[in-house]
Amino acid sequence: MGSLSLSGKISIVTGATRGIGKAIAIQLGQQGSKVYITGRTLSPQDGVCLPGSLEETARDIHARGGVCVPIQCDHSKDIDIQRLFERITAENDGRLDIFVNNAFSGNDTLLKERGKPFWEQSLNMWDDINEVGLRNNYLCAIYASKLMVPRKNGIIINVSSAGASMYMLNPAYGIGKAGVDRMTADCALELRKHNIAFVSLSPGPVSSDTLMALSKGAENRGENIEEYRKIAKIAESPCCAGECVIALANDPNIMEKTGKVFSTVQLAEEYGIVNKKGNEPEANALETFLNFVQGHIN
Repeated sequence: MGSLSLSGKISIVTGATRGIGKAIAIQLGQQGSKVYITGRTLSPQDGVCLPGSLEETARDIHARGGVCVPIQCDHSKDIDIQRLFERITAENDGRLDIFVNNAFSGNDTLLKERGKPFWEQSLNMWDDINEVGLRNNYLCAIYASKLMVPRKNGIIINVSSAGASMYMLNPAYGIGKAGVDRMTADCALELRKHNIAFVSLSPGPVSSDTLMALSKGAENRGENIEEYRKIAKIAESPCCAGECVIALANDPNIMEKTGKVFSTVQLAEEYGIVNKKGNEPEANALETFLNFVQGHIN
């Protein structure tokens, strides 16, 4: 992929305490960007840096020579989002170059309600999945655009999912991700004349905390643990998404991609990205995962 640098760039990654968000933030910091990260858990407890905290992500970025500013933010609260962007504006003379919409708070609900048809799930399912998801993504895109448009420069990246175009997990999840991709297309149309790129990034199955949590409870649910192990074996590292973000942010022809959805597999092939496990993201990994999901629909 060659030598890349984002020195002097200002970026924000929402939901950067774990998984893909954390990996993206670390990659941005390594490439020289000043990275603002958000999450709900900020500080160490009793002097111990908690796993899944903003301080843990910031520590990892600083250890690699990067600059990171952790900001505690509950993305279900509009005032927290407003204050986040006010701080970005004040500290960087209104500059924002890269914004990654990754915050999502529905994982616990998805795990809790797994295996139930939508009509038997909690009536809060929609809000649990799409408040800190589709709604928050749209609100953050508004604030990010207000900073980028006057400078005629920037890129907004929505973290999406294959669930946008086919069944995955449950209807509320799929509807939300489809909305994310529709938002990407429509917002990109209006931002194009201002030279602002807006794209969706759709990772394959990722070796994440959620996948591990599903795996641990498989036997109790009467499921075959070997199926989960197979998915875990082919899952791509969260770092792949980070590499994709770096490549997109450095692409001189990024406006040719604006408004579109790209899988990590597509971008890995185009940009020569290698999975941190030593392989390129596998083109058949998503198909294997989707077949697995389809086999667990009640």
